Amino acid sequence: MRIVFIGPPGAGKGTQCKRLVESLQVPQLSTGDMLRGVRCQSSALGRWVAEHIDAGQLAPDHLVMRIVAQRLTDEDCQAGCLFDGFPRTLVQAQLLEEHFEKTKLKLDLVLELTGESSLLTSRLLKRAEIENRADDNQKTIRARLEVYRAQTAPLINHYGEAGLLESVDGTQQPDKVFADIMSIIRRRSAAKG
Repeated sequence: MRIVFIGPPGAGKGTQCKRLVESLQVPQLSTGDMLRGVRCQSSALGRWVAEHIDAGQLAPDHLVMRIVAQRLTDEDCQAGCLFDGFPRTLVQAQLLEEHFEKTKLKLDLVLELTGESSLLTSRLLKRAEIENRADDNQKTIRARLEVYRAQTAPLINHYGEAGLLESVDGTQQPDKVFADIMSIIRRRSAAKG
């Protein structure tokens, strides 16, 4: 099963992906983690990615798609995967759809985790403290929420029209969020056959 997680920063996409990895036995593809890995490299690309991340901006679509397409060729992705933080824009969604058409794969489900901005900001600031993440500060969080509203939110309509979208309140207790997600997956799997 191939599942895309979308939602504002701090809605719990990474947390729920990790739980689903264990449950579904498929890998989590976190473009954020992949980009942070590139950011740490002392190369021109690393510095370029760092500038985007530190400013709260999204990395260019073609770069992200190249990283994702390469990862999808790995053996552990053949039975499915969980996309955490990708696609983030309509262009990325179209690039992913084109890739799937070429490779005869398909997307099974898009899970939207929702949440109120003030609560999400508090969560992110707490996470920054615990994980010592320099990219989670008040200014960057505000910028990331704005980028989400401007660039990622249109995916909700896109995937809703495609019949792939299901929404879950990501601000509930993590166990409740996970139970809601598993209920959706069971229902979708049963409907498929």
